[in-house]
Amino acid sequence: MKRTVIYTQRVEVVESYRERRDCTDQNIPLLLEACGYLPVPVPNVITDLDMFVETVSPAGIMLTGGNSLIKYGGTAPERDETDRQLIGIALRRNIPLYGFCRGMQSVLDYFGCEMETVLGHVALRHTVDGEWGSMEVNSFHNQACKELKNPLVAMARTEDGVIEAAAYPDKNIVVTMWHPERESPYQATDIDRIKNLFG
Repeated sequence: MKRTVIYTQRVEVVESYRERRDCTDQNIPLLLEACGYLPVPVPNVITDLDMFVETVSPAGIMLTGGNSLIKYGGTAPERDETDRQLIGIALRRNIPLYGFCRGMQSVLDYFGCEMETVLGHVALRHTVDGEWGSMEVNSFHNQACKELKNPLVAMARTEDGVIEAAAYPDKNIVVTMWHPERESPYQATDIDRIKNLFG
């Protein structure tokens, strides 16, 4: 039986229906399937996330992209709360966690790392360098961090000093600013990183 990985969803507001909808790019569950896992979405309004996680018993938690954090102009406080709770659960239960783009920003914010508005990081590809070597990645973000706080360590940076990947090795937390699900085909390095993290 496949092991599960739970993943977060963005919040879309549909005014004509007076609805706030949880949704996600279909490439996210497809990426998790390509990594060998059963993908399970997390509702942003669930009342007992601890029980949800305990029941699903995931091999890992994936914090996905979409929706800026409230403190940086976002409009989805329920998403901020879901991410914050999941990070806490991952730390308490020693569940590996991978976050990308907004997911990385949530982890940075959790550990008190400040972000700033950056230019030239939206809808393009650029080279990052660091502990993982040199690689070309996609970029779709307006906020970024240039200085980390403990216990996070930088794994990749751009030429202009933006931290594009970080880790908390003791707790199996890895985050990237690039979107692995937006690569076609998915990059082997991203798949290997997710599989090595989640087991």
